[in-house]
Amino acid sequence: MVRLQKLLADAGIASRRAGEKIILEGRVTVNGTVVSKLGTKVDPDHDRIEVDRKLVRARRKIYAAIHKPRGLVCSRNDELGRPTIFEIVPREWGHLHPVGRLDYNSEGLLFLTNDGDFSLRITHPRYGVRKKYRVTVEGPVQQSMLDRFTQGVWHDGERLKTERGIIVSSSNSQSVLELELSEGKNREVRRLFESQGVTVKKLQRIQIGKIKLGELRPGKWRTLTDAEIKSLLS
Repeated sequence: MVRLQKLLADAGIASRRAGEKIILEGRVTVNGTVVSKLGTKVDPDHDRIEVDRKLVRARRKIYAAIHKPRGLVCSRNDELGRPTIFEIVPREWGHLHPVGRLDYNSEGLLFLTNDGDFSLRITHPRYGVRKKYRVTVEGPVQQSMLDRFTQGVWHDGERLKTERGIIVSSSNSQSVLELELSEGKNREVRRLFESQGVTVKKLQRIQIGKIKLGELRPGKWRTLTDAEIKSLLS
């Protein structure tokens, strides 16, 4: 059983708030009876729901992983006319939304879905779904700096923090590091290094929860398996 306004949102009829307005206006019927009470629950597998006498069909839930390359924006449209991630996925996926963000110059694992509850579970800090990033920076890095990240640092009046940080390699010219975060504030990884005066050369998200980027090549996508979806929601 699901709330009627959620079903309307899942079917692409309207947002939840707009769906509530449609219900209050008496435009929705369930099994031939007008329903105008918010919070009404329905069974999408057995109840016949209509809006303005047109049958509502719930959209199939889609969960996809893509390898976002550098130089794409995580939105449907960009005011600067830059290419978006929706240019590398099937056209019929235009109604999906990205789960979280990767900035224009970052790359790596990104989920697309039409399931709002799934997005919330992955992105909200209270669920603690960890994201792992591989970062290449200029110059040598000491473990002491990564330890400061796990304790928390301040940048532009906001406290930023990692759960874990390790040095993969380090030389006088550059260092490769891996960081795990559970929040994902705006540009958090880049801002962590900015707080220390360190320049990021490459930023790639390589894992979300238990799902790894693996062999997925830049610009390619795949759907998540039922087991993978379950692991992210558990």
